Amino acid sequence: MIRRTGIMAINERLAQRIRREAKENPNSPYANRFVGLANGKVVVIADSLGEMARQLRRIEPDPSKRFGVDVAADYSRIEEV
Repeated sequence: MIRRTGIMAINERLAQRIRREAKENPNSPYANRFVGLANGKVVVIADSLGEMARQLRRIEPDPSKRFGVDVAADYSRIEEV
């Protein structure tokens, strides 16, 4: 397992809190949306993955400082492609 440190770990913890909030509250602004995080803050809430990714890259060009999450996805499932 890779140990995350610094801003990457902060972004991942924030993503977990956002997913938990959206799961518990379907009226959350994050529910069924794509959320972009940069430097430990929510910077994008979008209806599509492409829209979120474009805005997130524009806001934070350094990929080590940004994180995107599909709030509706089930990350506990493993799927083979």
